[in-house]
Amino acid sequence: QVQLVESGGGLVQAGDSLRLSCAASTRVVTNYAMAWFRQAPGKEREFVAAISWSADKIYYADSVKGRFTISRDNTKKTSYLQMNSLRPDDTGIYYCAARVGPAVTAIRGYDFWGQGTQVTVSA
Repeated sequence: QVQLVESGGGLVQAGDSLRLSCAASTRVVTNYAMAWFRQAPGKEREFVAAISWSADKIYYADSVKGRFTISRDNTKKTSYLQMNSLRPDDTGIYYCAARVGPAVTAIRGYDFWGQGTQVTVSA
């Protein structure tokens, strides 16, 4: 089992930056990939970024490439999502997810989810 807790969301203006964190709590699970998804009001949850256990595989949604950076610190069991040049359409609840095995971009590939953190970007 992996418990995930997100933090770092908030209200910012367009062009600002935010860094989200996802702290994982597990005693037995290792070699897990981590990812970020988001859900805007009235829309389906969508993939944002994913990173493998060793960070040798990283994937981004086209909409965030060049603006967002995913990283992780396995000594702290934490994943980060650095979000720069934020836009109003980045608004939504951001969820952290984890899975044992390689990083994937599909929502169904992830077994463990956090409760989410709200990101609101005003124009």
